[in-house]
Amino acid sequence: MPPHDNSRNTILFVVIAGIMLLAYSFFVMEPQAKARKAAQQAAVEQAAAGPASAATTAAPPAIVFTDDRTVALARGGARVPIQTGTVTGSLTLVGARIDDLFLTRYQETNDEGSPPVELFRPEGMRHAYQAQFGWNGPNVTGGVPGPTTPWRLTEGTTLTPATPVTLTWDNGAGLRFTRRISIDDQYLFTVTDTVANFSAQPITIAPWGRIERQGVPDDLGRQQVLHEGGIGTFSTDGKYTTQQLKYQAWAKKPVQEHTSVGGWMGITDKYWLAALIPQQDEHIEAAFRVTDAAHAEIHSATMLGETHTIAPGRQITETQRLFAGAKRNEILAGYEKSLDLPRFVYAIDWGFLFFLTRPIFWLVELYYGWFGNFGLAILGLTLTVRLFMFPLANKSYESMSKMRTLQPKMEELKKKHPDDPAKQQQELMALYQKEKINPLAGCLPLLLQIPVFYAVYKMLFVTIEMRHQPFFGWIRDLSAADPSMIWNLYGLIPWDPASTPLIGTYLAGTFALSILAIFYGLTMWLQMAMSPPAPDPMQRKIFAFMPIVFTFIMATFPAGLLIYWAWSNILTIIQQYVIMHRLKAENPIDTFIERLKKAKA
Repeated sequence: MPPHDNSRNTILFVVIAGIMLLAYSFFVMEPQAKARKAAQQAAVEQAAAGPASAATTAAPPAIVFTDDRTVALARGGARVPIQTGTVTGSLTLVGARIDDLFLTRYQETNDEGSPPVELFRPEGMRHAYQAQFGWNGPNVTGGVPGPTTPWRLTEGTTLTPATPVTLTWDNGAGLRFTRRISIDDQYLFTVTDTVANFSAQPITIAPWGRIERQGVPDDLGRQQVLHEGGIGTFSTDGKYTTQQLKYQAWAKKPVQEHTSVGGWMGITDKYWLAALIPQQDEHIEAAFRVTDAAHAEIHSATMLGETHTIAPGRQITETQRLFAGAKRNEILAGYEKSLDLPRFVYAIDWGFLFFLTRPIFWLVELYYGWFGNFGLAILGLTLTVRLFMFPLANKSYESMSKMRTLQPKMEELKKKHPDDPAKQQQELMALYQKEKINPLAGCLPLLLQIPVFYAVYKMLFVTIEMRHQPFFGWIRDLSAADPSMIWNLYGLIPWDPASTPLIGTYLAGTFALSILAIFYGLTMWLQMAMSPPAPDPMQRKIFAFMPIVFTFIMATFPAGLLIYWAWSNILTIIQQYVIMHRLKAENPIDTFIERLKKAKA
């Protein structure tokens, strides 16, 4: 069998597998996803419609959902407004739930006039999301505060960093509960409960806190490269471990419990986090749960604190905290230090290459402080990476340039032994040894770039600092794909390709052919043209086709990543050209210059 047959078969397999994968995604996965979404919507509507026959009239009344926030807030009864420089919303006096919260420093989209990001959503709306606190005391006469307790506002009118509010509830059997809620100028709520026992008997109770999400919105938990779902850091025997529960894995194991001293736990989205924070010297029982409800699956993160016995005439005070806000690195790091929280900055999904992702993020922020533009900061990062790899890359490109000058001799070896591939390889290795060339040296810079490339991609994708950050011109969000598309002539035609039935997702995604993607493809083509040609004809065809393939693939990646990779290609081309020109190796740039000179002559 000729030596290139295996390469040809491999490429055919890869191409066919890719076509099958695209076909499966288009004809199977997408229809299934639409069917699941329709079934979920039908189930919600059926639950909201109530019992269908007399046989079911004994069941609890179904929840009637509303999309009108004003209606849902009115159903919850009296409320206490929340107003700071970072959040706005309200908490309900029924259960003292914090269930209405917007992050005012962030908009839903990059469009002018876009509303602020919603974090918490009140009961009665689809995908309600809230935090609540209470006490566990099953044998306490008169009961203890829970989700339906009617608290009374006794101090303050609006919750602000300067004005905490105080709520009270008397159980009618000698227990008085006083709850003081305060908030700082960022995203930290502090809930301080005081329980006074005026009865004649000692009582035993334990505090709890819960974050609850009723159903998962369709846009969450779909990214394989990103963690969204349950998250927590727990201490066992003095050692901290962090657990991440994606929604799919969470549903497969509905109850997961932890015993810890201190730590934290909650529910995380890509950029936003709701986390319960106990006193760090307190023993807690933590649990992630998924509960089937009539209207949706309820995902909850619950902490149960230490049990307290309160003697007659005595009182105790318990403090719990809630982080509800944006996962900015400096904010999380500040709370980690001030509250002695373990691994709180790892609420950001830095990935398994965190030892690269975090330093790269630190470097980008440093350059941003100098340039005032994250796009320019990415260019500075790229230059730093290239300078760091310069010595190794220099040797590699020298070896590649020497290999290019040996192409005539290599062709002679093939003609000398046309039917003996083993002899060809043997004499080729002898030629490399004689000229002191390492044929694998050209792979080393690429191999070293791969983890850096992934870390840059991860950093752009998960850090909120990159969200909605512009570069120049039409690029208004470095964390999103380049919005320019060939199908509407890059904005000249007033048409959105994404709205096309069936194929809109692909036209606006993989086949978008954005300006940045095309520019990246050209730099990749030129870089590969300056490398020694592959000895096998089939491999040469594959390498010639790769820039086209990657132009389509990279069109869906964040614009900041394309800027990084294209600028890295340009720096590589410059370095390769200087070396090839010095060694008088044939290269496309010198060839192009010679053609221009001949044309002028």
